[in-house]
Amino acid sequence: MDKTDYKKIYKELYMPGRSPALVNVPPIPFIMIDGQGNPNDADGEYAQAVSLLYALSYAIKMNKTGDSVPEGYFEYVVPPLEGLWDFRGTKETFPQDKSDFIWTSMIRQPDFVTPPVFSRACRTVRSKKGLDTSKARLCTWEEGLCVQCMHLGPYDDEPATLQKISGFLNSNGLLPDISGKRRHHELYLSDPRKTAPEKMKTVLRLPVRKASGQSGSL
Repeated sequence: MDKTDYKKIYKELYMPGRSPALVNVPPIPFIMIDGQGNPNDADGEYAQAVSLLYALSYAIKMNKTGDSVPEGYFEYVVPPLEGLWDFRGTKETFPQDKSDFIWTSMIRQPDFVTPPVFSRACRTVRSKKGLDTSKARLCTWEEGLCVQCMHLGPYDDEPATLQKISGFLNSNGLLPDISGKRRHHELYLSDPRKTAPEKMKTVLRLPVRKASGQSGSL
């Protein structure tokens, strides 16, 4: 039986083109971990969060035998890592000091992952891997109206793609809609350990709203 692969089923969310486009993102269940600091620190908070997210996600995926199989379980591919980003300081320029980043690291979960299923995965990860799961949470997050674009290349070159998104907003009567809950969003489709920097694929997504006086659809 084929495994459910969210990247293939929801191509409009995971495989956009290299030109910005509008998308309405539905409610999606995630395991999320909040933190701050430089994501490139080898032993930093971000690296620890990513390790915990994958440990929990694979504990759920492998929980398919015995008496604890979740109701409605199906075979699936663990979805890609995603992240919400903000930073301390003024918002006019892209931060030069990556220690200023404030982030939420997250991985999508199948709909059968209920709070009891998540709690069981936390217990498994604590007992088998000795990891502290207290910062992880399961929640359903509705992102809503966004503009997104595929970025091809290293993460440090993202400002060029963000400039394309900004131009799309200006041409279509849209404004960024950044708030405590709606933030710059990245979906990581490439493994930086195995992919040349120039070939890395990252979906860049920005929450938006229509400017005052704008109506209709794009």
